[in-house]
Amino acid sequence: MNNGRKYVIQGVFIVIGIVYLVRLFYLQVVADNYKAQADDNAIRRVIVYPHRGQILDRNGKLMVINESVYDISVIPKKVQIKDTLDFCRVMGVDKPYFDSVMTVAKTYSKLKPSTFLRQLSVEEFARIQDRLIDFPGFFYTARTVRKYPHKTLANALGYIAEISPAKLKDQNYYRQGDYVGINGLEAFYEEQLRGQRGVRYVMVNKNGVEKGPFKGGAFDTAAVAGENLVSTIDIDLQQYADSLMNNKIGSVVALEPSTGEILTMVSAPSYDPNVLVGRLFAKNYTELQRSKYLPMYNRPVQAVYRPGSIFKLVQSLVALQEGVITPESQFGCVPYPMKCHSHPRGHNDLHNAVQWSCNPYFYNVYRRIIYARSTGNNWRDSPKGLMAWNKHVKSFGFGTRLDVDLPSVKRGFIPDTAIYNRSYGRLRWQFSNFYSVSIGEGELNVVPIQMANLAAIMANRGHYYTPHLVKAVGKSGKPLPQYLERHQTSVDTSYFRYVVDGMESAVAHGTVWGRARIPDIVMCGKTGTSQNRKGEKDHSVFICFAPKDNPKIALAVYVENAGFGGLAAAPIASLLAEKYLKKTITDKRRLLLEKDFKLRDYMPKPKVDTAKKEPRPVLARLVVPPAKSRLLSPDTAKPTARVTGY
Repeated sequence: MNNGRKYVIQGVFIVIGIVYLVRLFYLQVVADNYKAQADDNAIRRVIVYPHRGQILDRNGKLMVINESVYDISVIPKKVQIKDTLDFCRVMGVDKPYFDSVMTVAKTYSKLKPSTFLRQLSVEEFARIQDRLIDFPGFFYTARTVRKYPHKTLANALGYIAEISPAKLKDQNYYRQGDYVGINGLEAFYEEQLRGQRGVRYVMVNKNGVEKGPFKGGAFDTAAVAGENLVSTIDIDLQQYADSLMNNKIGSVVALEPSTGEILTMVSAPSYDPNVLVGRLFAKNYTELQRSKYLPMYNRPVQAVYRPGSIFKLVQSLVALQEGVITPESQFGCVPYPMKCHSHPRGHNDLHNAVQWSCNPYFYNVYRRIIYARSTGNNWRDSPKGLMAWNKHVKSFGFGTRLDVDLPSVKRGFIPDTAIYNRSYGRLRWQFSNFYSVSIGEGELNVVPIQMANLAAIMANRGHYYTPHLVKAVGKSGKPLPQYLERHQTSVDTSYFRYVVDGMESAVAHGTVWGRARIPDIVMCGKTGTSQNRKGEKDHSVFICFAPKDNPKIALAVYVENAGFGGLAAAPIASLLAEKYLKKTITDKRRLLLEKDFKLRDYMPKPKVDTAKKEPRPVLARLVVPPAKSRLLSPDTAKPTARVTGY
């Protein structure tokens, strides 16, 4: 019995020994992949970065393309450099740079790769490629960066840069050193543009020289290129708008009313997007950020302005919808409590008031809106009327964030009862405390993209599609679903014709300067003069659409420090409308108007201190509510101050 038990135990040990011997034979002789891994970690995992999707204009012209670059990476533990000075000469760096980068790399990890040199051009990489074999521990990764053939639309396109540590958290796709879209379309459509990374496994010797694919590439995965975007931009119109906004601060937004597609989006001043590509990125970015004119500030969607008299269009429509006026209602042009910019014309009806932008008329119109539900107590009636008005105005896209396909879109501000209750106390304010809102001033603030959207609403007689910059994404050939949805205002369509007729007259023989009228095209528009700080020129505003019937283009132009809307913003808008509709500018207007506005300079001049006689640069323009309102910001307990531009 004892002998039998002994033989069983011996048999078990023999079987186990045979299993171990067979497994050892397999690992050392049969399984060459383990042998390769044991040979100084001879399998290298190489990330294959996909080509980022390109961006085209509406006519198929490339606006954003890819250019090959190379990053040089280092694994500190494997570094073997016999002559540091020779290495620095080959790489085109100095010894302090080498020391600082290697210190950072070792601090991060001695076993993981870190970037030593970024974004070498094809020519720069060709110069050092053959010498990399002499420097174990260094290897290259092929990437692509952006290139901008037309050097325009920088703020809307955005740029790409290395991902920040904050963005690396709570996500599984990106790794340290990866590049992502920052701002603009590059950020908004990051998931569509970035594509999908691939991986390849290569055999390398102890010096880091590639010996070929591992297992014939059986474990490799191919990179998938990002999707292309077809934008709504007309690049020719965009560049023309750039030329007209040279030496000016402001914005231009042009829309196709029937779709909400953005034809042109100018933020002035801007910059050449190519300066934020390559190894000089950090230096150029810092210079742009330090500029007092804020060229990286995307004014069409971020600048908050008072709309001025263009807001009278909304007041007219709300009043008609509320039934407090008819097209024939008349009010005397009495210069109290606010004077009229145009010549007093006795009693104006709605048509004439829009044509000549009569301030007293719209003071009375707004007063009727606020007291439409009058009970004889102004303290109780004003809040009721204000909230009814607020609801109508928001249906036009004001006071809410338009879902434009760009990040950081501002919503502007439409006053409501909450802001006045905080400022004055509940039931302690009435119409006389905020009547300046009647003409687009006071506590009212809008964003240029909302002004352009108002022009599109007028063109469509009551509805709009959310403005957007991309009309086709990848193979789907369609925009995102939200840009196909039609939005209707709360004002009945039948009322729009009365206001549109007044807009037509404003251009034909009203507040618009005669030279801004387009031959053979019926353009409907509204001028605005947005109040500026005392002692400085007001801002020039103009919205329009053309032609009157079956409109093809709607525009909003905002030029800071340029004075009356009819004298500055309107001519620029008319040139853009003619260029888009006719594809050219008539000889007479090109000589008399186009040349003039390309050369006009509305940039702010340095202030001179009369005591010290030293120039004092203007850094930012603030819009502060009237002192008598004692208005408080809705978000803070401090007086409201809104930056309007540069």
